[in-house]
Amino acid sequence: MSPADDTARGTERWYGRLAQLLVSARSGDREAIAEMVRALTPLLWNVARAEGLDRDAAEDAVQSAWLVLLRGSDEIRSPQAMTGWLMTVTRRTARELRSQQNRQRPLDPESLPELPSLDPTMDDQAVDHERCQRLWWNVHRLPPRCRKLLRIVAFVDRPDYREVSQALAMPRGSIGPTRGRCLSKLRQLLATDPVWGAS
Repeated sequence: MSPADDTARGTERWYGRLAQLLVSARSGDREAIAEMVRALTPLLWNVARAEGLDRDAAEDAVQSAWLVLLRGSDEIRSPQAMTGWLMTVTRRTARELRSQQNRQRPLDPESLPELPSLDPTMDDQAVDHERCQRLWWNVHRLPPRCRKLLRIVAFVDRPDYREVSQALAMPRGSIGPTRGRCLSKLRQLLATDPVWGAS
């Protein structure tokens, strides 16, 4: 079996599970709703962050998208449509929030992005924090196209390139090669970063 076949089957299983969760969520199953949120929130959070939002605003955009879905889940016809719809709602909400932020204060494009809290143990907290900050500092040095792409695909086990293509207005066939080039650039930056190498 080829890697492409594995990917296709993995994507089918992923959407099959989402379909089951969507049906259960519509009947009021709270655990199904929680599992959907756990599965898709990292993707939505990074869609929001790719629009230039800070951590708090990105969380607001994602929460708004989930609330809209829960109010109108009967209108969603398939899990594929649900994922794309959630990404679209998140992106639109993020753009609105970014516009509000820009009116309130100028956005500093050089500011370091923050990560969501991962609650590390006390022993590892300082090291983990330093490495995370340094990783994102290097990600921020990449071209904007790479930053947006990696924010979305880096946190999803099996990213759906069709959805990523829509989210980034990027041809589907260019996503894989672009991702590879972006990761290569990031590896080069990390390899020459003395702080990353020492941590």
